Amino acid sequence: MKTRITEMFGIETPIVMGGMTGVGYADLVAAVANAGALGFLTAHMFASGKELLDEIEKTQKLTNKPFGVNLTLLPSINPIPYDEYREAIIASGIKIVETAGRAPTDHLPRFKEFGVKVIHKCTSVRHSVSAVKHGCDVISIDGFECAGHPGEDDIGLVVLLPATVDAVDVPVIASGGMADGRSLVAALALGADAVNMGTRFLATKEAKIHENVKKAIVANTERDTILVGRSLRNTARVARNAVSEQVAEIQRDVTKSFAEVRELMAGVRGRENVLRDGDLDGGIWTTGQSQALIHDIPTCAEVVRNIMTQADSIIDVRLAKIRG
Repeated sequence: MKTRITEMFGIETPIVMGGMTGVGYADLVAAVANAGALGFLTAHMFASGKELLDEIEKTQKLTNKPFGVNLTLLPSINPIPYDEYREAIIASGIKIVETAGRAPTDHLPRFKEFGVKVIHKCTSVRHSVSAVKHGCDVISIDGFECAGHPGEDDIGLVVLLPATVDAVDVPVIASGGMADGRSLVAALALGADAVNMGTRFLATKEAKIHENVKKAIVANTERDTILVGRSLRNTARVARNAVSEQVAEIQRDVTKSFAEVRELMAGVRGRENVLRDGDLDGGIWTTGQSQALIHDIPTCAEVVRNIMTQADSIIDVRLAKIRG
């Protein structure tokens, strides 16, 4: 398949694995790249630009194919060295960056100066239009089904994707609910130039997370996620477990502040207790509704191959048969 995304980034398939906290390290990103898709390291997992540069160089030793770096631009109690990250990306020669959170307006001039293409993740049409006006090269649009932060509008991808495609003149990546060849064909039909899959790549051999988490994704259905942070207008879709249900219950009282759930929602609990140690009720951890479509734990190469084989079959057989 050739799309504007495959040609812009020199990748073999229109499949992207965006940045994932606690997961987007060199081994997984290189495996995704070697499979012909586009993977992203997650910058804010590293304490400094030097540490990020080291991880980029480690990835470059594992693959000679394109990959990128994710910069999630969010307010933080502890300062995050975004300028260091940006300069490390530039110094490494990386030409693809995925941004999320606020608009990356303060970083765009330097990226543009060095020919770095910027994909900005959005959850609404209006924010997509604004990002393109500011100079972003690609929009990755997150539907309500997605893991992590789906925004506050609650619009599913089947509407949000074509509405975004109609509103901007740059390539659009479909994100949220994407997990197989059917997802890819549907997204292409709705105007996307690629799909972003996060949860699907969590359940792979190369993902450096506990096997309990991978098995839970396989066992879970579309009903096994829950929304937290709604009362704070910082909604997140996470796995349904004892902790997330407790948080959601507390937040049903809209007068409750973040301080009352801070310890329950601490990111370190999810990264260490769940992703590292395999205690599925040890903290908040992120997964999307697409887990309902995931039934195995293959290698990244097998994931990409299976998606493309299924997509080709749908196009060549099912759709051809429908047309008669």
